[in-house]
Amino acid sequence: MSRSEDSTAVAEPQDLVELGRVSGAYGIRGWIKIQPHAAGSAALLKARTWWLRRAVVPAQSGDASPAWQVRVLKSRTQGSTIVGSLQDITDRNDAEKLRGCTVWVSRAEFPAVEEDEYYWVDLIGCHVYGEQDGASVLLGAVEGVVDNGAHAVLRVKRLAVDEQGGLQPLLDDKGRQAESLVPFVAAHVHTVDLDNRRLESNWPVDF
Repeated sequence: MSRSEDSTAVAEPQDLVELGRVSGAYGIRGWIKIQPHAAGSAALLKARTWWLRRAVVPAQSGDASPAWQVRVLKSRTQGSTIVGSLQDITDRNDAEKLRGCTVWVSRAEFPAVEEDEYYWVDLIGCHVYGEQDGASVLLGAVEGVVDNGAHAVLRVKRLAVDEQGGLQPLLDDKGRQAESLVPFVAAHVHTVDLDNRRLESNWPVDF
């Protein structure tokens, strides 16, 4: 492990969010090129500290590889990617060694959003309520958020309330947990209550 990968120097924050992946070197001065995940560019550009984590070999599945902190000297957009200059990375060979690393940023470093804008990471785990016979009924919990080019779409893992009032996965005909795709637009998701982890929508529960 190189000096730049010494993750013992600074404790890894508990609120790290994966925002992209290093796709290779950029130029000859040690810059790296990052392919950001959906909606990850703004936070990558604002943060002056990134955390890098190498991919885990399949045989080592179960534990995430340790992340190490890197200081961002400069960053900017380059087409659909982000390029950045890191402290102690000064030539292309060193930058190329970071290819494949995932890039993480502390949630505390995310820039503030405008009213009615939300980071996808804050939506994960929220309970989504849909509509059935004019009543608000639990649809499920947000498992992920994808971007279809026009708007974000919530991947909602379906849940059902059992006789004891607990939540159980709602299974499809093949025994897998059912999933609904809900467009994250005001026309369908009309209330976002992050404090209570609840999203209200008019999406049909039986759709």
